[in-house]
Amino acid sequence: MQSSDNKEIHALAAPDAGVTAPAIQERISLQPSYSYEQEIEERSVPLSHYLWILRRRKWRILSFILFSVISTLLVSSRLTPIYESTASLDVDRQAPAAVVGQDAARMAPNDADQFLATQVKIIQSDSVLRPVVLRYKIPVAEITPLDGDLPTTRAQNAPITLKRLKVTRPPNTYLLLISYRSPNAELASVVANAIAQSYIEHTYDIRFRATAGLSAFMEKQMEELRAKMERSSAALAQFERDLSVINPEEKTSILSSRLLQLNTELTNAQAERVRKQAANNSVKGGSLEAAQASSQGEQLRKLAERLDEARERFAVVSAQYGSNHPEYVKAHSQLTELGRQFDALKNNIAQRVAVEYREAVNREEMIKSAVAETKVEFDRLNARSFEYRALKQEAESDKGLYEELVRKIREAGINSSFQNSSIRLADPARPAYKPVFPDLKLNGLLALLFSALLAVGAAILSDTLDSTIRDPEQIQQGLRTEVLGSLPVVKRWRGRVMPMGSNGSNGTESAISKRDDQASAYEEAVRTLRDSILLSDLARRPRTLLMTSATPREGKTTAAMHLAVAHSLQRRRTLLIDADLRRPSIHECMNIENERGLSSVIKGEAEWREVIRKAEHFADLDVLPAGPASRRAADQLGSILQKVLTEAKSDYDLIVIDSPPSLGFAEPLQMAAIVDGVVVITLAGQTDKNAVGSVLSSLRRLKANVIGVALNEVRKDMSDRYYYYGYYGKSYSKYYKTTTG
Repeated sequence: MQSSDNKEIHALAAPDAGVTAPAIQERISLQPSYSYEQEIEERSVPLSHYLWILRRRKWRILSFILFSVISTLLVSSRLTPIYESTASLDVDRQAPAAVVGQDAARMAPNDADQFLATQVKIIQSDSVLRPVVLRYKIPVAEITPLDGDLPTTRAQNAPITLKRLKVTRPPNTYLLLISYRSPNAELASVVANAIAQSYIEHTYDIRFRATAGLSAFMEKQMEELRAKMERSSAALAQFERDLSVINPEEKTSILSSRLLQLNTELTNAQAERVRKQAANNSVKGGSLEAAQASSQGEQLRKLAERLDEARERFAVVSAQYGSNHPEYVKAHSQLTELGRQFDALKNNIAQRVAVEYREAVNREEMIKSAVAETKVEFDRLNARSFEYRALKQEAESDKGLYEELVRKIREAGINSSFQNSSIRLADPARPAYKPVFPDLKLNGLLALLFSALLAVGAAILSDTLDSTIRDPEQIQQGLRTEVLGSLPVVKRWRGRVMPMGSNGSNGTESAISKRDDQASAYEEAVRTLRDSILLSDLARRPRTLLMTSATPREGKTTAAMHLAVAHSLQRRRTLLIDADLRRPSIHECMNIENERGLSSVIKGEAEWREVIRKAEHFADLDVLPAGPASRRAADQLGSILQKVLTEAKSDYDLIVIDSPPSLGFAEPLQMAAIVDGVVVITLAGQTDKNAVGSVLSSLRRLKANVIGVALNEVRKDMSDRYYYYGYYGKSYSKYYKTTTG
């Protein structure tokens, strides 16, 4: 019974539609594109799957781990043992750097980390290591970088570095640990102590050479400084003789006081001159008040009062008497005399104010001249005083520097012979009792750890990179289709199609006369596949079934034959059609002739009922062989097969069609459009899931009824769901022999 969703495709494939197979393909190609990548959903891998991977490959993992550990232990046991000795140096940062001088009282700076890091580099330097290497003739193999390709002289002059030397500083300490490794325990301790002693001597030599060089430099500078001091002292003495003074600075102080006093007197004289000038100008203007403000102002005021009284009396007399009256004449004479005296006194005052003003001007000019002369003398003497002080300061500086240099030279001579004890050998190295390399226990544990990680990672990585179909859950989640069943592997069938003939078997038995455990398990798996297909939907039970695969040699022909046989053993009429017109093989397996078949029907040479063959030993099974191979017949397969199926449904309960692989051939798509259901056979562990996904995408694009996927040639090591195949075949074989024996 066909699905209603397939009506359009069925119409395309119907014989009366007049549409050829190429036309059908062209029509199908116009359908909307369907990408397989859109179907694949991300799925999370459960932890149990990883555990199954480890169980599956446990013997390989354990073998690799065991081999790695044993190899590591064997190699480690054959290695030359290496001994390590350590000498401890105590660095005292509080010890003085010198015996005398400022360095003897100077505190060490707070730079312990930088100082100790510097000392580590010095210990590893060529100057410290070369004497030890030459003294103890350390092998060339332990010295770097000596290159055999370099000239001998150049190699010998290259900086020396010991490969097995290690200098460390324990945290929060002032200790330096010098460790050296060697196959000879005695040599290791001797070299470690020699390097420590060489370092101590090297630091002393550095300080001694630095102090000696400084002393030589200061002695050379001292001669020049002595000559310079003598020249500055002679220049100072000559300057004192030229000035004829013991200390010109004291003379400069006297002139400074005198100049200050003259400046004060000049200021006062200028103020007096201004006052006198103002009085003179007022008197010249005839102002009575200015005259009265002078030194004779009191006398002029009294005379002015007498003049006023005389004028009042003259006014009274002139009012009473006439001009010829004696009283009038007397009063007029007194008034005239007083006026003459007043004018004479006023002129006298004006002359005296003018004289005082001229005296003030002369005094100011005289003081100005004295100030100018004193200033010139002060400047001259002051300039010589600066020169004197410069000469005196230079002479004193040269003398002090010379004395300081002499003192430094004496201190350097004393300190150069002092060997500082700030770096001491606290604990000399001793020969080790046990070697530090190789450590068998540590190497074994590391080999165990890393080999286990590597083996587990390789197992999981190989499983992750495996893109083949192995797991039913992988098909259900990744390809979104049902898994109908799993067919176990039969080793003797691998690489070829299993023949169906047998000697002496009757129609109620399977076609295999001599069964083994694997074949028995396969037969039972076929029955499970049959029931899974036919009983999945009782209301729409498929009548026509297409068996296809993605690629050749995936066991679809064997599965189709066994499925048809299993169905016929239920006393139901079954038709097996070999629709692989390119490489037919069912006739060989069923031991029937193939002179005429489906290709003959397509070419119109016979009717399909005429070429039906009865399967030997199976009464309810008929076979429609493919007939002679023909590409032309394959192109016309769709329309003819539709007619055959329509007519055969009335005679058979189930029609099983064996088709070519779906990838690369057009016929499976034509047949899928006209059958009730499609089963895709995949080869477990070999078929790529992308190929199966592409087949399923094409079938869904045609709206074909894909019943599901069947896995062929499964083994128990392919998935944790196939564990029962290890013993199921034997158990079923024993039961079968018991019931049929």
